[in-house]
Amino acid sequence: MSTLSVSSNSQTRTLRVLSVHNRYQIRGGEEEVRDAERSLLEKMGHTVDIYEDTNDRVVSLGAMQVAVNTVWSSTAYQALQRQIDQHRYDVMHVHNLFPLISPAAYYAAKEKQIPVVQTLHNYRLLCPNALFFRNGQVCEDCLGKPIPWPGVQHGCYRENRAASGVVATMLTAHHLLGTWQQKVDLYIALTEFARKKFVEGGIPAEKVSVKPHFVDPDPGIGGGAGRFALYVGRLSVEKGLDILLAAWRQLQGKVPLKIVGTGTLSDTVIAASQEIPAVEYLGRLPMQDVYDLMGEASMVIVPSKWYETFGRVVIEAFAKGTPAIVSNIGAIAELVDPGRTGLHFQTGNAGDLATQVKWFMSNPTLEKTMRQEARREFEGKYTAATNYQQLIKIYNQACVRCNSFKSSEVHG
Repeated sequence: MSTLSVSSNSQTRTLRVLSVHNRYQIRGGEEEVRDAERSLLEKMGHTVDIYEDTNDRVVSLGAMQVAVNTVWSSTAYQALQRQIDQHRYDVMHVHNLFPLISPAAYYAAKEKQIPVVQTLHNYRLLCPNALFFRNGQVCEDCLGKPIPWPGVQHGCYRENRAASGVVATMLTAHHLLGTWQQKVDLYIALTEFARKKFVEGGIPAEKVSVKPHFVDPDPGIGGGAGRFALYVGRLSVEKGLDILLAAWRQLQGKVPLKIVGTGTLSDTVIAASQEIPAVEYLGRLPMQDVYDLMGEASMVIVPSKWYETFGRVVIEAFAKGTPAIVSNIGAIAELVDPGRTGLHFQTGNAGDLATQVKWFMSNPTLEKTMRQEARREFEGKYTAATNYQQLIKIYNQACVRCNSFKSSEVHG
């Protein structure tokens, strides 16, 4: 088995990584990514230890203690220092610190001279609600502001001004302390679009690398014989479900649509499935069932209205050889090469989405070519092997920046 190693003074040892994550109450994409990277590193012979907290504790802690922890968690700081003292880590890889772990985690690592890598799964460092989305549309009112006051005024976090004030206090305090610039050695953005947004928001450009997500194990190519469109994801406003359903009203049953997922708009989707011809709501499904559907679908639809930081469903579709029709906005537009691996439609325009779907379904030769190109895109960019090399390169760069390994080099 090929293993990654850190070489120092003619001795070779494998990496020991500390993975830090504040879990959400509902398991989502961040947990999937964290677990996938951990499995990949362990498969390649490395050790990954976990430090985590969970939002299941929020109610028992109470609002005041949660507010304090959001800005600075002494509990997390002390626990991380104890864990680091027990095991000399090569790198600390952070996925989410909000709200119970806090940026105190960075300080715990840096005081022990441990390199820090932070994956930017959302826009929390730049926007109190982490989405750049308000009142049904993109909002950048807080971008680049040292004090994100608009987010407080609008109650952007949980539609609550007090809670938004806590998030804004955390962002402001750590901006003034220079935490984002000084205590993280390297950030991982998931696309070039996301990278540019973070740089625009004040993160040093030289500290932001791009590494996409990956799909592992390879689910294999599907046949695409189902002749239906597929939506997979959270059922919420920013995901563009209203646009999707409006487009299918215009299509009048000409193309079957299957919808997989749950969320705040579940009832809306259920009602629409009873009203609109050819719309079928399947709820939440096991991942293998989702892959089976993806493989048989003619296309996957991603109608998002916000700046997705990535769009994992797109590369999962590509792994199955299925093209994607996506909103021409942000990261998801970057993932799809229109005319080769899928199509774009004008964001928020249900009529244009319906037009693109009809055009796609009326060109079977192009669909066949796109299926081949989608699978080729996956094989070239989104496999575990490719991602492993990218991750190790980032860890190496973080080590160099931290000066923890002045004469060391990480080899893939």
